[in-house]
Amino acid sequence: MGYSKGESMDKVRIGLVGCGGMGQKHIEYAGQLTNCEVTAVSDVHCDTAKAVGEKHGVKYFTDYNELINSKLVDAVIVATPHYFHPEVAIAALKKGLHVLCEKPIAVNVSAADKMIKAAKKSKKVFGVMYQERALAAIRKAREIVENGEIGEIRRTLMIEPNYRSQAYYDSGSWRGTWKGEGGGVLMNQAPHGIDLFMILGGLPCKVQARTRTKLHKIEVEDEADAQLYYPNGAWGYYYTTTNEMAGEKYKTARIEVCGDKALMIYSGGELRLLKFKPSITEHNKTNTQVWNAPEVEEVKIELQPAEKGHKEIIRNFCATILGQEKLIAPGEQGLMSVEFIDALILSGKTGKPVEIPVKRSKYDKMLEKLKASGIVKVVKNAVRQTDTNIK
Repeated sequence: MGYSKGESMDKVRIGLVGCGGMGQKHIEYAGQLTNCEVTAVSDVHCDTAKAVGEKHGVKYFTDYNELINSKLVDAVIVATPHYFHPEVAIAALKKGLHVLCEKPIAVNVSAADKMIKAAKKSKKVFGVMYQERALAAIRKAREIVENGEIGEIRRTLMIEPNYRSQAYYDSGSWRGTWKGEGGGVLMNQAPHGIDLFMILGGLPCKVQARTRTKLHKIEVEDEADAQLYYPNGAWGYYYTTTNEMAGEKYKTARIEVCGDKALMIYSGGELRLLKFKPSITEHNKTNTQVWNAPEVEEVKIELQPAEKGHKEIIRNFCATILGQEKLIAPGEQGLMSVEFIDALILSGKTGKPVEIPVKRSKYDKMLEKLKASGIVKVVKNAVRQTDTNIK
């Protein structure tokens, strides 16, 4: 999708759709930026919409369509529950508004396809809130991969614990349900890590997955793993769960991308690059010594200072609208993580390998059955609160 060549403005007027904990954080971040301002908010809960609107001195709505048609905004940040992402984003794009959507862009690949089609047709800026792409180590890791320093990829690995308690799932009627979330740990906690895994290791062409609900009293999966198969013959492994500590706080999440020329490891927020001299292929062809192996040199990584977090994604989104930058996280790239998530869920439910791209009709049919079989979850005192560790 092309980028906007600029607008006749020096600030982007943003409308927020979804005033839950994360949405209110976005207002806070936008308020710290000079290239945008929040000018309207919307939430289906009238009391919440009113409270947030009055707090920030902006117009508030209970119907997002009224916000979209208000002429008060140039762009929309979508921070609703997952299922409403495509609906809101497409409506905004059709009205000629730019869109920044929370992750994942959609629950199912067919809906993601429609969002991307609408964005291309509108020629407006479409971004996804994958804030971890802004991290200095990830920017450098992408550069290493794109420059060919790893060589042809032979193996990938990702292990990412994302602990959540039962109290977390009990805090909202939509949490832990097929109707509300469209999946469990894969759809809610794991997308940020999966996005990094996809942009560094690539999208597999086939997965063989296992999913289960091991610890929590919820409908959806709280644990998943998968064997991965790539177009070039490489293999990979993926694992995530909400049942295990220590995760990000204790820096145990790990991504490995091993190629013919080097091994790249991202763990605990730190990036390492181990280069092979010569490459594995070259050494295998030319070596005549029984116990000889390529030398391994750890390269010193120099990271450039960079802004990070949700605020940086919002700033970059607005700078792109103003014709000043390119998107860090283009919305169409959000399809990769949805393909991966849907493939794992489908494989886990059927017990069979699933090829990527996922068959749209097959996944939609399965998802509708899962939603129909779910119970109506009632939470009397819902908690609309964001993780205080989020930046």
